[in-house]
Amino acid sequence: MSTDRTIDADAIEEYRERVDNPIWQLFRRYGRGSRRWFAVGLLASVLARFLSLVPPVVLGTALDAVFRDDEPFELPLVPAGWLPDTAWAQFEFSVAAMTVAMVGAALLNFVRQSTLNLFSHRVKHEVRTATYQRMQRLDMSFFNEVQTGELMSILSNDTNRLEQFLDDMMSQAIQLGVLLLGTAVVLVWINRQLAVVTLFVIPVAGLFTYWFMRLAEDRYADVRSSVGDLNSRLENNLNGIEVIKASNTEDYEDERVREHSYRYFRLDWLALRLNFIYRPGLQALTAVAFVATFVVGGVWLLRGPPGPFTGGLSAGDLVIFLLLTQRLVEPLAQMGNIVDRYEDARASTKRILGLMDLPTGVDESPDAVELDDVDGRVEYDDVTFGYDESPVLRDVDFAVEPGETVGLVGPTGAGKTTVVKLLLRLYDVDEGAVRVDGHDVRDVTVESLRDAMGYVGQENFLFDGTVRENIRYGEFEASDEAVVEAAKRAEAHEFITNMSEGYDTDIGERGVKLSGGQRQRVAIARTILQRPSILIFDEATSAVDTETELLIQRSIDDLAADRTTFVIAHRLSTVRDADTILVVEDGEIVERGTHDELIDADGLYANLWRVQAGELGDLPAEFVERASERVAGGAVDAGED
Repeated sequence: MSTDRTIDADAIEEYRERVDNPIWQLFRRYGRGSRRWFAVGLLASVLARFLSLVPPVVLGTALDAVFRDDEPFELPLVPAGWLPDTAWAQFEFSVAAMTVAMVGAALLNFVRQSTLNLFSHRVKHEVRTATYQRMQRLDMSFFNEVQTGELMSILSNDTNRLEQFLDDMMSQAIQLGVLLLGTAVVLVWINRQLAVVTLFVIPVAGLFTYWFMRLAEDRYADVRSSVGDLNSRLENNLNGIEVIKASNTEDYEDERVREHSYRYFRLDWLALRLNFIYRPGLQALTAVAFVATFVVGGVWLLRGPPGPFTGGLSAGDLVIFLLLTQRLVEPLAQMGNIVDRYEDARASTKRILGLMDLPTGVDESPDAVELDDVDGRVEYDDVTFGYDESPVLRDVDFAVEPGETVGLVGPTGAGKTTVVKLLLRLYDVDEGAVRVDGHDVRDVTVESLRDAMGYVGQENFLFDGTVRENIRYGEFEASDEAVVEAAKRAEAHEFITNMSEGYDTDIGERGVKLSGGQRQRVAIARTILQRPSILIFDEATSAVDTETELLIQRSIDDLAADRTTFVIAHRLSTVRDADTILVVEDGEIVERGTHDELIDADGLYANLWRVQAGELGDLPAEFVERASERVAGGAVDAGED
């Protein structure tokens, strides 16, 4: 029995933890077509930060060379032949150099913001669409395990946090690196001894940041998880608002939302508390560096080299040191924001890439063929299947000829729905084979297989939009005449034309403006329009009244007249005229035949018929006891659960 198809919460978390270097993985997988913009943005960031170092250096040099005439007019990386000789010309050169540097930095910052924002928004778009595409192709076990609010959190919150990090924080990190490196080079070039006093803050800040990141990683992962839980609770409550109001449980749900919100608040607060230590700590370190530089430099100017220091120091040099040290204060303080956003983005990226790496149990073979011109012969060849270690179906074996109707009946949880899920290839068999027209469903393309199927369930999802749009869903190019014809065959045309705007009436989210029977008939019309070769009706009439059931049954009979049809039903009257009725119990076919044959056999089917006919006094004690055990034990079939 295969067990790797079961995707539970622990398995999802395990795949998330397997993601190494998530930000690097993000760059490797996405944004390839926009990397030129990223490169331009990074270059602009580097040049803008480099130009920001020019005014302090020029100002300090001008103070000594132009105003005090104590030192020669020299600038780092500028050839001496390019510099003027006279004081006034040097003054003009200084003004021009600072102006060009500041205007250039402003222009480069504009380029940086434009290009990096373009890159980050494109990456966000790619990540969101790729995640959604992958999500749609994961197995049903994934959707059984993960709540909708959690998925929405990944698609919305997590991708937005990536964009926020890529928008600004990454360029700030690069600019900070350029600032630290450039400042270190300039200060060492001017006075390497005093540079030691000023730059001691950098390795200390690095160790401090490493400590912060080690503690913050787990806390931000918990925060992202709690956001998903909160979204799931809110999504569940909004979908169930009618039940909440009818049950008068508003106070109870208020408390449940309060608990989830408080958990998010508490975890977020724990993460923020680290920042309350980290950010002021960085500011304190830069303040200490500034004060130490001023004290040592001031003593040096007033009394000569202090302690182990040697050589001379000019007032202009000290001004450069103080200006550049002061410039370190704000960027180093921003390091807290950078690391904060990085850890947040890292946790979000692990959630996204962990989902992208989840395996699928239903994989299409590279040699899969198209299933064309389907006649509708279906075979189940000794099929055994289980969702986990417990088998749901055992040795299921039967064949259906083209155009025949097969009824699947049996107690709740017997495995009826699982039978057709294997035909749709929502899951793959563990043993045996399911074949359509002689082709193993694992050897044909999933798209062509499902194109040949039409599925109508008990709860059919309708999209927010018009009746016409919902009938046309899947056959988007169908004409209005074809839509109307499908609605007529589904016994839906009359109630549709009686609506305020007919086929253009908006039916609301999930078709909330329609009754249950109307939703079913719209779903049947949608299936008719798709013209499938094989039809599957899974409890299509179980949730409607008797009159509506009559109309829907007429639609089913008309639609099934020339197609292979599977009908799953608890109401045995629905399958009474089927060519073959298969009675499923505990994952096995225990009886098969026509209605009359099964009644004459006086087995499980006959007893189920007596229950629905109200002949409870004629039921054998063994049947009643077995039914009691099944109810107490609950449903085995996860699909029907």
